[in-house]
Amino acid sequence: MSRINLPNGLDALMAELSLEEVMRLIERTARWVDPQTFALLPVWYPEYARRVYFFKSNWSEPQMNTNRTTGNSVHKQEGNLYANKALTHALGLRSDGRDGWTCCHLWGVDDAKYQVANAVVQDRRFFSCVANMVLLPTPLKAFTDTMPEVKSMLRICARNTYGWQCDHETQTESNELLDGWSDWQDYPESWPRKPGNSEPKGVMKINADIRKTAQRRWKAIQNDLQNAGPHYPRDEVLATLDYWKMDPAKPLAL
Repeated sequence: MSRINLPNGLDALMAELSLEEVMRLIERTARWVDPQTFALLPVWYPEYARRVYFFKSNWSEPQMNTNRTTGNSVHKQEGNLYANKALTHALGLRSDGRDGWTCCHLWGVDDAKYQVANAVVQDRRFFSCVANMVLLPTPLKAFTDTMPEVKSMLRICARNTYGWQCDHETQTESNELLDGWSDWQDYPESWPRKPGNSEPKGVMKINADIRKTAQRRWKAIQNDLQNAGPHYPRDEVLATLDYWKMDPAKPLAL
């Protein structure tokens, strides 16, 4: 009996949907951080990046994961926990109030098969940067993971909304592609084509609660720089804050 080979799943789906239809779904459902929130606190957890180790007891002891079957313990590493927290707080949401939604990093190594390490999100400058993320309904994230055209249009929208793009050394080619972008046929009408000329649908406007949350986070960063335990990455945090021109000796400019 001969085997039946199915077509690529994305190809099968896109035979039923157009790129324009995919982008309209994203346009109508994506949730973006307010540019004012980004200006207030661009990076929320400068102590974290993907694959860094977790510590407990105020950064004094390794946080371990123990296998219940074997008893073997390994040092727990960051996946996407604090990027999720950053985006949730910057949108004015709670973690238990966004079921079915997923944090999507915009700039990163474009590898749909996840075989290449993503150097961008392993960089503290960009991991919890709220201009490098958008909140999408979980089923739609598959398009951003596998379709380069979708990711490019999201990046264009983000850089025109926030006036910033990721300048990690791995992103030079990607940003040159954005600079020369001319295929506007499927680009959502509500998204800005130039910096500052409009905002996308779904921007979650800054409010008093977001400002208070940002203030608490900033004070926690300042406190950790002074008081956290021996494993706190002070040099890396200070370098990250310097990149964003944030002076840890000053209060947040509310």
